[in-house]
Amino acid sequence: MNIKLNSLFLTISILFAVTSCSPNPFAASEKTYKQKLKTYIKTLKQMEPTALDSVASSDWVATVNFNMRKPNFVILHHTAQDSLKQTLKTFTLTKTQVSAHYVVGRNGKVVHMLNDYLRAWHAGNSKWGTCTDINSNSIGIELDNNGKEAFTDAQINSLLFLLGKLKKDYNIPATNFIGHADIAPTRKPDPSELFPWKKLADKGYGLWYSTPLDTVPCNFNAQEALRIIGYDTRDLNAAIIAFKRHFIQTDLSPALTDSTKMILNNLYKQYQ
Repeated sequence: MNIKLNSLFLTISILFAVTSCSPNPFAASEKTYKQKLKTYIKTLKQMEPTALDSVASSDWVATVNFNMRKPNFVILHHTAQDSLKQTLKTFTLTKTQVSAHYVVGRNGKVVHMLNDYLRAWHAGNSKWGTCTDINSNSIGIELDNNGKEAFTDAQINSLLFLLGKLKKDYNIPATNFIGHADIAPTRKPDPSELFPWKKLADKGYGLWYSTPLDTVPCNFNAQEALRIIGYDTRDLNAAIIAFKRHFIQTDLSPALTDSTKMILNNLYKQYQ
């Protein structure tokens, strides 16, 4: 049967508010965007009772208690490309099968590419804690950077402003602002060891270790500490390197030095 979910239809219809400009080099991708949204809206408006084998079919009864999914993580990336223009092209071609919610240019320009409530394809095969489908509950932010250069002040300032809005809008915990390398340590290095994680943590986006550092207990289990923080430790060396890329940034070997253990222990205690 057709169910008229008028309130839901009105809510989702706001997704069509796409800012246009003339001439628009991305008119084709915006057309595809709108077509996909129409398909989703049509599916929601024509919801049918689920057919279950061996279970007596029942009527559809619409609950009044629901809302749209909200993101709980922010994942930061660098584009590994040479310009904002190149990245926008990459994210508007179907064949690339990759996207992000936001792209922040070197000059601080922020391009919003997908409504925050929709699922972008930015995290890929990844894991953080017990979450194995990061795309479904996160916002992906790409920073225009080839991975070998410093991030500009204008870029970081715009990023901080954007993170402040996202944290307020969706009540995202400070611990849930992390990098692509953190969630995919065997595959990805972004947003590179040049990214200013401490500056973000000082503003409430991500954690950082406090000083002075405490002595590490003699029975300290580094692998368990990494796991508690969120890292996938099935490849321990990769997890250590990802941790160092985020928090050490000068030594990217898998060696667990005394200073690395002290920093890891300090952060581990913040999760207890």
